[in-house]
Amino acid sequence: MGQKMVELTLVLPDSLACEAEASGLLTPQAIESLLRAELRRRRINRLFEAADQLATLTVPPLTEAEVEAEIQAARTARRKADASGG
Repeated sequence: MGQKMVELTLVLPDSLACEAEASGLLTPQAIESLLRAELRRRRINRLFEAADQLATLTVPPLTEAEVEAEIQAARTARRKADASGG
């Protein structure tokens, strides 16, 4: 089943339109490629922004006792999974 298509009209300065057309950038395939690349770039930027925000969160480091408790909990969970065939 094909994708639904949308027709767009662009209004550009003559000089930009001429240069873009001469460079092959005004074909449907080229515009699709440009839009997909920009969408991908923006998604990546949002991921980095989110990572930067997470990096600014101040989470106190675990104490030695907390680290040991986490290790023991992971070992217990692994033993239970191994015993149940999981």
